[in-house]
Formats: sequence, structure tokens, C-alpha cells
Amino acid sequence: MPRSKSGSNARRKEQKLFRRSKGFWGAHNNVKKVAKQAVIHALDHSFDDRRIRAREFRRLWITRINAACRISEISYSVFMFGLKKAGIDLNRKALADIAVKDPQAFAEIVAIARKEAA
Repeated sequence: MPRSKSGSNARRKEQKLFRRSKGFWGAHNNVKKVAKQAVIHALDHSFDDRRIRAREFRRLWITRINAACRISEISYSVFMFGLKKAGIDLNRKALADIAVKDPQAFAEIVAIARKEAA
């Protein structure tokens, strides 16, 4: 049986690596050894940053809800406590969206939460 050569597989693997490193700066996009390290670091950072993005969005939603609550003269913590007691299961993303797009509906939700919290 003749020896199996790996040239085509190696080339395909190398092309995949260079596709992933496209747009990187300097030798990071065209030198195999450096590109491999750059891609590993980039994937590592992208994983971490997805979690950071989730945290930042949660902070943004809380800030928006708090600002809308302050207009209705209620604190964020009292508002969330009232929602929980009233059995309203809206997440922070939905509440922030309502607060921005439909202030009247948010005011009604605040009234319900205020009544339950008292």
C-alpha cells in the first residue's frame, strides 16, 4: 500500500487558519505560527466578551428601568419588589423596552407595583 501524503489536508487546515485570521494586523494574518496564536487569543477574547456584553446589557436595562421609575417617584428596588409580589413575571429586558417605547403602559405597571409594595 502506498504512503498516504497529507499535503491536501494540511493545505485545507492552513487555509482555514488564514481565513480566520483575515484582517489581523502585520504577521498575525499571514505567518502560520503567529496567525495560529492570534486566532486562539481572538476566540478566547470573543468567548469572554460575549459574557461581558450580557452583563453590560443587564446594567443598561436596570439603568433604564430605574430612570423610568424615578419619573414615577418610586425606587428601582421597591418597584421590583412590588412586581414580584404582584406576580408580574416580566424580565428586565422587556421592562426596559416598555419603559422606553410605551411610557403610559410602564406607568400602569408602576402603579400596580406601588400598590403591591405598600
